[in-house]
Amino acid sequence: MPLSSQREAPAGFSRRLAVAMVVVVGAFTFLIARLWHLQVGEGDYHRTLSENNRVRLKRVNATRGLIYDRTGRLLVENRPSFDVVMVPEDARRPQEVLSRLGGFLQQDVTDAREALASASASHRPPFENVVLRRDVDWDTLVAVETRQIELPGVSMQIGPRRNYLYGTLAAHMLGYVGEVSVDELQKLSGYQMGDTIGKYGLEKYWEDRLRGENGGQQIEVDAFGRKLRVLDEVPEQPGANIHLTIDLGLQQAAEAAMGDREGSIVVLNPNDGGVLAMVSKPAFDPNVFARGIDEDEWHSLVTDPLHPLSNKAIQGQYPPGSTFKIVVATAALEENIINPAQRVFCGGSMHFGNHEFHCWKKGGHGWVNLHEAIVGSCDVYFYTIGQRLGVDTIAEYAHRYGLGKPTGIPLDHERGGTIPDTRWKQQRYGEPWYSGETLSVAVGQGYVTASPLQMANVIATVAANGVRHRPHYIEKMSGPEGEPVAAAPDEVTKLGVRANTMRQLQAALRDVVESDHGTGKKARVDGIDVAGKTGTSQAVRLKTDHKVNQQLLPREQRDHAWFVSFAPVGAPEVAVACLIEHAGGGGGAMAAPVVQQVLSYYFSHKGGQPPDDRQEARVTH
Repeated sequence: MPLSSQREAPAGFSRRLAVAMVVVVGAFTFLIARLWHLQVGEGDYHRTLSENNRVRLKRVNATRGLIYDRTGRLLVENRPSFDVVMVPEDARRPQEVLSRLGGFLQQDVTDAREALASASASHRPPFENVVLRRDVDWDTLVAVETRQIELPGVSMQIGPRRNYLYGTLAAHMLGYVGEVSVDELQKLSGYQMGDTIGKYGLEKYWEDRLRGENGGQQIEVDAFGRKLRVLDEVPEQPGANIHLTIDLGLQQAAEAAMGDREGSIVVLNPNDGGVLAMVSKPAFDPNVFARGIDEDEWHSLVTDPLHPLSNKAIQGQYPPGSTFKIVVATAALEENIINPAQRVFCGGSMHFGNHEFHCWKKGGHGWVNLHEAIVGSCDVYFYTIGQRLGVDTIAEYAHRYGLGKPTGIPLDHERGGTIPDTRWKQQRYGEPWYSGETLSVAVGQGYVTASPLQMANVIATVAANGVRHRPHYIEKMSGPEGEPVAAAPDEVTKLGVRANTMRQLQAALRDVVESDHGTGKKARVDGIDVAGKTGTSQAVRLKTDHKVNQQLLPREQRDHAWFVSFAPVGAPEVAVACLIEHAGGGGGAMAAPVVQQVLSYYFSHKGGQPPDDRQEARVTH
């Protein structure tokens, strides 16, 4: 057979070869076109994407300012928190990575999936960290760090976490922080998902001073998103430190004196309006919010019938009872509607119209003048002068004392209480004022309501000879290097009454405590002249006899107990208001002993240091 015949190509080979050549040429043409499109047509886009994958800008959150008491003792600090974060762009298949993470941790990762979904739904910048879990324990930290290769996009982030060293102590004033909400992101600038923001108390009110200014880092990362090195950095600016007028030891003493009772204690410096202690019971632990409160914990707090989230010192609205007689006595002296020496007979009750108005003392006080009526808290005497004054005049002097409107203390949601007059009732109820209603107002009942802070300010105004200061709790602010930062100036209002009026009130209030006939004897402190006024106010108006055994009533129907006080008489340093909710007893029996404990601590520890139990109180979770 000829050689040429032996090498002849099989039938159809040439055709298949031609097709293959066309396919190869076409493929190369497509690849070249695609490379041109990627490198030329979309070159700038992919160069930017590549650079972002290698070099990223990382925001460094500013350290929140610290909070101290008046003597420089630390109350609120920042501690390190280890958070699990993810960059979804590095994870490629984020849900698979989360499943793997849950397996390594042997924990449910539903919360992490929700965090990732929330971040995806928001306008999160590319390559921005998504916090999956905050403040994890050591085992979680080790598990994530040792499996970085198997968890692309997942890493650990260290950041500051708020730590309230004394737990529930002064919680309503200090407030708490939490993660910024979607609504807050829409209203505020400079925040991103996962940021911490003040939610309540001074943490919220002074957010702009406490938060500081964020910094940033330009970092180089590897293919898994792990940081290799810092290329450039803009340092963060820490927030201002706040030094409070609060005294830690006195705050602890006031909280201990209050015990398990519900209510409030407010301690003021009558000479400048500084808040030395503010107690609201029951309280809450701000650390629960700082670490991230869960749904069950939140539900428990908001449904608690004792309202632990409410700051009763500024939001509680209570009839002031006989403590309001300070206002009525001021009006009577200034308006000259009665001679202070003139006596009124108290037989235990007073008939007015078709009603009988009782005095708290069965059988009455007999013939009493103004001084004796204050010392013995005679209701009939104040019914009499209240009727002579009229509700509008009483309201005028109540407003001078600052009642009926918020004090202006820099805390959110302060309520102003109610001081009724004829115009108020017409506007509120569309009804005229009835004369009999004035009798109830004269003894701090009826429509009259006030907060413990307001009543503390009333007694502080008397102590300061008619000078009313706006309550405040900021002693000073300082920057990270100790440099001073401006705080709000003091605001002073004159009561506008005669000096003799103040002297007569102070003398009568002294005898409330120091006289054997006074209703506030249980507030006496050895070696200190104490002035004060007791008060008992009805929580509800009972149809039964007013002398019913309070302890047999349901809690919500029992009377509130008040005591307001200042000391020492003649050179006052401290003013106190105590309100015990549903105490089931009078202010002299229930509230005066509580104030006595506060005053005893104050005068026995002036200039001293309280026991340092911070280590026991320090929260570590």
